[in-house]
Amino acid sequence: MNLIQYFRDSRAELSRVSWPTRQQVLEGTQAVVIFVAALTLIVYVLDLLFSNLIRAVL
Repeated sequence: MNLIQYFRDSRAELSRVSWPTRQQVLEGTQAVVIFVAALTLIVYVLDLLFSNLIRAVL
């Protein structure tokens, strides 16, 4: 298989891909941002809890 055939096959394969709509991309992005914010808050609270616990023990 040569390089030109590879690019032709790649282009043909990409034309068969089912691309998400703009709305689907926005909803997915929103879900990821909310998940990351919630996880960040959980880690922050756990960090405060454990750091205070370690200070109390030491």
